[in-house]
Amino acid sequence: MINFITISAPSGSGKTTLCKALQLVEPEIEWSISYTTREKRSIEENGVDYFFISEKEFEDLIIQGHFVEWQNVHGFYYGTSLNNLRNAINNDKIMLIEMDVKGSMSIKKLFPDQTFSIFIMPPSISQLRERLRSRGTDSEKRINIRLKRFQEEMKFRKNFDYVMVNEDLDLAKIELQKTINKLKQGATSGTENNTI
Repeated sequence: MINFITISAPSGSGKTTLCKALQLVEPEIEWSISYTTREKRSIEENGVDYFFISEKEFEDLIIQGHFVEWQNVHGFYYGTSLNNLRNAINNDKIMLIEMDVKGSMSIKKLFPDQTFSIFIMPPSISQLRERLRSRGTDSEKRINIRLKRFQEEMKFRKNFDYVMVNEDLDLAKIELQKTINKLKQGATSGTENNTI
């Protein structure tokens, strides 16, 4: 059984928007709330979007073995709770996990039979730059760091079970929902790679 749907994408590709849209129409799918040391944005809520904790708290949790995987992304820690994943397996739940590409590959390696990975691409790097600028949450320097990381993340896309392009948000929402529905019905195998 597939317990984990990991969704990865370069920053600014719309993965959070797509994940939230999916939650509205698939309420039985649980949302994995990650831990992070980055600052909370004004539109975010602690314990809903992320658990926002200090660097010291995060490092203590690493030592305690709390995370199934963790990464340092753009100078901030992000981590996924091992207990959350165990609970999903034990209770036959499907969990949606929004994470970076390396985190997704880590989950897939640890739980190969329970994981389906989705990679979301922007239409182009120029559109990605514009999306990051329009968000108004990053400096030009941080945008350039994110764009550099985009080139690295693209190398991983062939390792994902499903790859889609988010050019039109409404169409991307429909495509993602259809993919999840096929997965729930057992029609999508764990080896399909729909690279567009």
